[in-house]
Amino acid sequence: MKYTEQIDLLELEIMKFNQSDSRRIQHLVKVHRFAQLIGHMEKLDAHTQFLTECAALVHDIGIRPAEEKYGACNGKLQEQEGPSYARKMLKELKFDEADIERICYLVGHHHTYTNIDGIDYQILVEADFLVNFYEDELRKDSIQTAFDKIFRTESGKTICRISYFTEWKDQ
Repeated sequence: MKYTEQIDLLELEIMKFNQSDSRRIQHLVKVHRFAQLIGHMEKLDAHTQFLTECAALVHDIGIRPAEEKYGACNGKLQEQEGPSYARKMLKELKFDEADIERICYLVGHHHTYTNIDGIDYQILVEADFLVNFYEDELRKDSIQTAFDKIFRTESGKTICRISYFTEWKDQ
């Protein structure tokens, strides 16, 4: 099966997982698209692009289970609960075990901003921030702080500048 077909199947499955929760579905679609665009702009190889896009689709899979289990869904709880649900979904879709491991690692770390160990991880974090800036209605100074501390890819920085700044400080 081609990567694009697997991504499409995964996107439908994660939508079903979040059935009737349009806010979460809209969020994952936006994060996926930003991750896809940044990956293309950064000229990722096909396999890394695939992993990045899959992780973007399932990155928040731990939210609902965390809410059900703890009545909360902060980033650490998402990282704790998400990988087992992602693993189950990816296994059902017959993903390769090595790919499942990497995607679950990314799901389990997407709110950890230290020791980012791969371009797929960096892009996932940047794509999630780009969407959260808008959805959380963050102020420009908060966006600038995150931009300075988190963004590393030139493509993510460019998209952030275009989306949120008419003027910006660049480091």
